[in-house]
Amino acid sequence: MTGNMNLAAPAAGPTDRWRDRALSPEERAHALIAEMTLPEKLAQLVGVWVGASDEGGDVAPHQHDMEEAPDLDDLLPSGLGQLTRPFGTAPVDPALGALSLARSQRRIAAANRFGIPALAHEECLAGFAAWGATAYPVPLSWGATFDPDLIRRMAAAIGRDLRAVGVHQGLAPVLDVVRDARWGRVEETIGEDPYLVGTVATAYVQGLESAGIVATLKHFAGYSASRAGRNLAPVGMGARERADVILPPFEMAVREGRPRSVMHAYTDTDGVPSAADEELLTGLLRETWGFEGTVVADYFGIAFLKLLHGVAGDWAEAAALALTSGVDMELPTVKTFGEPLLRAVEDGTVPEALVDRALRRVLVQKAQLGLLDEDWDAVPTALSGRPLDDPGRLRGSVDLDGPENRALALEIAERAVVLLRNDGTLPLRHPRRIALIGPNADTPTAVLGCYAFPVHVGGQHPDVPIGIELPTLRQALTAEFPGSEIRTVAGASIDGFETSGFTEAVEAARRADVVIVALGDRAGLFGRGTSGEGCDAESLRLPGVQQQLLDTLLDTGTPVVPVLLAGRPYALGRAVTEAAALVQTFFPGEAGTEAIAAVLSGRTDPSGRLPVSIPARPGVQPSTYLAARLAGPSEVSSTDPTPAFGFGHGIGYTTFAWTDLEVEQDTVATDGAVALAFTLRNTGDRTGSETVQLYLHDPVASVVQPVQRLIGYRRVALAPGTRTRLRVGIPADVASFTGRDGRRIVEPGELELRVAASSTDIRLTATVRLDGPVRVLDHTRRLHPTFHCV
Repeated sequence: MTGNMNLAAPAAGPTDRWRDRALSPEERAHALIAEMTLPEKLAQLVGVWVGASDEGGDVAPHQHDMEEAPDLDDLLPSGLGQLTRPFGTAPVDPALGALSLARSQRRIAAANRFGIPALAHEECLAGFAAWGATAYPVPLSWGATFDPDLIRRMAAAIGRDLRAVGVHQGLAPVLDVVRDARWGRVEETIGEDPYLVGTVATAYVQGLESAGIVATLKHFAGYSASRAGRNLAPVGMGARERADVILPPFEMAVREGRPRSVMHAYTDTDGVPSAADEELLTGLLRETWGFEGTVVADYFGIAFLKLLHGVAGDWAEAAALALTSGVDMELPTVKTFGEPLLRAVEDGTVPEALVDRALRRVLVQKAQLGLLDEDWDAVPTALSGRPLDDPGRLRGSVDLDGPENRALALEIAERAVVLLRNDGTLPLRHPRRIALIGPNADTPTAVLGCYAFPVHVGGQHPDVPIGIELPTLRQALTAEFPGSEIRTVAGASIDGFETSGFTEAVEAARRADVVIVALGDRAGLFGRGTSGEGCDAESLRLPGVQQQLLDTLLDTGTPVVPVLLAGRPYALGRAVTEAAALVQTFFPGEAGTEAIAAVLSGRTDPSGRLPVSIPARPGVQPSTYLAARLAGPSEVSSTDPTPAFGFGHGIGYTTFAWTDLEVEQDTVATDGAVALAFTLRNTGDRTGSETVQLYLHDPVASVVQPVQRLIGYRRVALAPGTRTRLRVGIPADVASFTGRDGRRIVEPGELELRVAASSTDIRLTATVRLDGPVRVLDHTRRLHPTFHCV
């Protein structure tokens, strides 16, 4: 092999009209389909799960529990649709992984008569899930920032890293709306409000797509509404809840983010699995919303139609159901769309036109990505101009966690720290003795969610270094408070029940000026953690004996500041009223402990807001703030779901006054808009940020409505003593909901607009009236209010 290794596409033949870039992607796809045999068509509709070589050689099929690894020599002559997670399957040096992928792409292209490479996809939920790549805060922290622009920047950075090493598609973002916080995948969501989820997820999509990466909306739809918060459990919600809570984030992202892929959910809703729901995947997604990209299977989701749902009797029937419903690509590897679907088409059970329909979408996407171009080159930009014949010289030459990435991870983590309570203890002013207690006090991975590479994959390779710097909270506090004596005691494990460490913890607490208690979760998969995929909780009590440890420390009389590093909200018992301060973070990423330390010292003003409610009691799920009147406390129920801290809550080290509310008109048409204005003033002695939240309360409607719902928000930073006048325009469309006949409507009547610091802290209220006929709206309605600071 020479330094100029030939990784370009094979030369075009005289009839290769589909290579002509003067034609549209649709025309090129049509021309190519006309030349393909049925096996070649089906080959483009499947992936193969592989792992890149850490020596720079070809990728190798990944052996997993669900299926025997396929033989690439048998598959490749017909072509290949996708490569599944070449970087995300095992630790591999990024440069050598890129070389391995490039060599494999050349092999794939050379093996099929059209010279078409595969599309490579990776997970990128909280950063590129690869060894040595930046571990950003999890999506629940994105929600806590209430800052779509910041998340757009992060997604663009993730996209650039993916693109640089030869990846084409990212399996993110998650647009599931939290309905039950016991669900293990809460950490992967953006929050419990569809407007917050939609706006932040749309920004992520825009950022990822801006870097040329195919964004993938998931999980479409209803996954987070599974009964009892159990992973993959059936979903029993009604059509109206689905239309008004679950679907709006997807609708917004499709319309405003223009993603090129959607992944179906594993779950069934009212007995219909998403992978076999033609009304959802074709009727709504494509025919109503106008989505033109690919629908990909969640891993093994088509096989699950037979194995788990029991709606298919064999693999061919499962393939037919999915293909007919609108699934275009089987992931992670070939199973039902291979030989079973081939036989079903050949015997006439499945029309070949359905194969062509899915294939057209796949090939259009490959054309858009340049994978059908005659001058396609397998060498990604990260390796451009480098000597490819000496893998040893490449090792360590690609940095996926550079200074700009780390600075961005820190910025997000700082904006996501939520201060729940403070009696004046924070910020800490040079304490002489700090007792740092708790199972997350000195654990590097305490800041990572279950899809971060060191947790998701690295745990299976204990002898391989983590690959990125993960300072523990102990290390961060030592750097932040160099003059303080810090004594660190675990006290207990995350989910164990041993209390013998309490004695040392109490001794340390009594000798200290302040106690910082690092509590929360350990991310993992399928029961190997307390948060993450397959790590559902029976209640929202802190795992193990952490609540008992916290209560024991509260009894010492030393000021106690619990710091949560968690993947879901937990009830905190006595600490809600007795702790000196309470700090909540949601797996804040590789720079998370530095962000926490900066907030504790006051170097950073806390400005995060809760994307999910913090329960007052551990056993009141499922409950979120987005609920009807009868879902709240009442005299006819002995349980009270009132939260300890509501959605949107968060305080800082300064204060704000909200005054001088004016409403331009108190009556507007049902197709009009309300204009209001108010003054926000920083009344404290330091610069800070307030998150203005706008809620809608509809007191009388033709169907039951939530007591209130978020319809807009805006972060506002003000220096001490300064003010701004915020003018807000609110289209009547945002008051729409799904009526009794299933159509989205705006009704005339009285509405209450609540200008608030949180869902439980309403500062100003305007009552307005919509006048005129009932209006029927569609997916082109106006989705957002406008905010202007003057």
